[in-house]
Amino acid sequence: MKFSANSVWESKDKYDVAVIGAGHAGCEAALACARLGFKTLVFTVSVDSIALMPCNPNIGGTSKGHLVREVDALGGEMGKVIDRTFIQSKMLNRSKGPAVHSLRAQADKACYSRTMRQVLENQENLEIKQTEVVNILTEDIETPGAEKKKKVIGVQIYSGGIYRCQAVILCTGTYLKSRCIYGDVSMNTGPNGLQAANYLTDCLKELGIKMYRFKTGTPARIDKNTVDFSKMEEQTGDERIVPFSFTTDPESIQKEQVSCWLTYTNEKTHEIIRQNLDRSPLFSGMIEGTGPRYCPSIEDKVVKFADKNRHQVFIEPEGLETNEMYIGGMSSSLPEDVQYAMYRTVPGLENVRIVRNAYAIEYDCIDARQLWPTLEFKKIDGLFSGGQFNGSSGYEEAAAQGLIAGINAARKLQEKEPLVLDRSEAYIGVLIDDLVTKESHEPYRMMTSRAEYRLLLRQDNADQRLTEKGYEVGLITEERYQRLLYKEKLIEEEIERLKKVHVGTEKKVQEILQKYNSTPLNSGISLAELIRRPELSYECLEEIDKDRPEFPNDLKEEVWEQVNINIKYEGYISRQKKQVEQFKKLENKKIPANIDYDSIKSLRIEALQKLKEYRPVSIGQASRISGVSPADISVLLVYMEQYRNRE
Repeated sequence: MKFSANSVWESKDKYDVAVIGAGHAGCEAALACARLGFKTLVFTVSVDSIALMPCNPNIGGTSKGHLVREVDALGGEMGKVIDRTFIQSKMLNRSKGPAVHSLRAQADKACYSRTMRQVLENQENLEIKQTEVVNILTEDIETPGAEKKKKVIGVQIYSGGIYRCQAVILCTGTYLKSRCIYGDVSMNTGPNGLQAANYLTDCLKELGIKMYRFKTGTPARIDKNTVDFSKMEEQTGDERIVPFSFTTDPESIQKEQVSCWLTYTNEKTHEIIRQNLDRSPLFSGMIEGTGPRYCPSIEDKVVKFADKNRHQVFIEPEGLETNEMYIGGMSSSLPEDVQYAMYRTVPGLENVRIVRNAYAIEYDCIDARQLWPTLEFKKIDGLFSGGQFNGSSGYEEAAAQGLIAGINAARKLQEKEPLVLDRSEAYIGVLIDDLVTKESHEPYRMMTSRAEYRLLLRQDNADQRLTEKGYEVGLITEERYQRLLYKEKLIEEEIERLKKVHVGTEKKVQEILQKYNSTPLNSGISLAELIRRPELSYECLEEIDKDRPEFPNDLKEEVWEQVNINIKYEGYISRQKKQVEQFKKLENKKIPANIDYDSIKSLRIEALQKLKEYRPVSIGQASRISGVSPADISVLLVYMEQYRNRE
């Protein structure tokens, strides 16, 4: 983007941080910076797109619920807003162990966006500006060694205006040179028909940033009045609603919920899709970008899983004040006429009317390996990045990255050590480590299987893992931190008490055991030992636990849950903690920032190239780089020992 001399002007207002984009990453980044005392300006192509949900109308889900809880524990906003705006809530995987329990809530999309916007508008130190950013302004800085480095000094908007700042956070989502496609229709727009951001990519490339072209897709939105729900299975919410935020009083969110519905595709649906694959831009070559492996379009499903004669389809309400419904599981980029034909083969959708067509969206994003684990660009001082722009997918992944990028931008300005979460501390740590360490040519999605220590990284204990860090950063209040300490004290004391309290073979005890199909007692046993039995729990033993203490109402459910899990899985938890100790040893072996890899003999050529490219911060991170073998790690360890001895 070029400007005439007359069009360039400079804002008289000075800012500390500029956030580009106001999606889920941008909101968390901007709020974090503002709350930490820095004057923050967030730019968006449309104020109406703040915290927009252009795809699925829900927050959370498997592994994603963990991220929302962690964002909340660190002082983020997503959990609080969804607690205020959900229309259905469900704990997934209840039949499985606590490591994979994950909260998921249907959102009122318009209400969620409106509520988050209000939070931003009312936040001290935070301003919102509707415009397109076209340039990141930088200047060269002196660095030790031959490698040149730049630092951020401001941004330039479409009108030519310049806004000076010390840090910039890129949270552009799916808007950079975005293109919405269905059939042979291609529109240069962002999601939901909003304006695309067409100029920033060129500036980023000029700064030496490597870009990818990714794609994602979304299904059609349909008119509720044209759906026959009698042919579908009703999906209701939980009887007892669990909040996302640790600050939300569970009693305040118990309310009547809206139903979702389950139906299925069939062979007729699949036949229509197969007959029209030549008209799909996904298969014709019209779409250049790579799509998400774990959220495929219905065309992909039919082709890749040809042995399946049906696929699940979820009909989900978009809000209380609209008749639009989302067709979960049937995203597509097929032409409009084909969309009508295939959707109308699904039971309950025979007469359906489409309000918004399904489409695929292509957009520019970065190779996240250019970032430090702090989410700052390695070669551009003060430039941070978060969200889908980093090559991830999902609202929750975006919010988590935005929060970390915002925290670290603020801490850089504070001249404090950055906040880096490792893989043993949080799903956020796994997410960011994967993004900045592993090569990926498709949008990254968080999954529980990616977390090696998932028994420790449960959603229920996110506050115990991370609230202290949020407090140290400055996003958690003293009151909230003290509440956590009190809760931990109650849990610890109760577990110790249960290990010491014994029950015998008296009638009442045997009756309880019989009630839950548990083996009768022949001798005395501690309550803790009984809780370890799979069929029993802390809750069901209340009748025979005469001295059970009364807990505060706002903590009771949380304490009970933690007591139960910690006793039941004590052995497994202990084992995983030992594994973490081994993991930490490698993570704590920091690699000097100025290390000269060329001087290390015996490194294989591939390892040398990869280490120079990635510049890992620790031996642990180096070991996870593809192309770096255990033998290379051994060579590196020997060199580092010699390096330290020379110092």
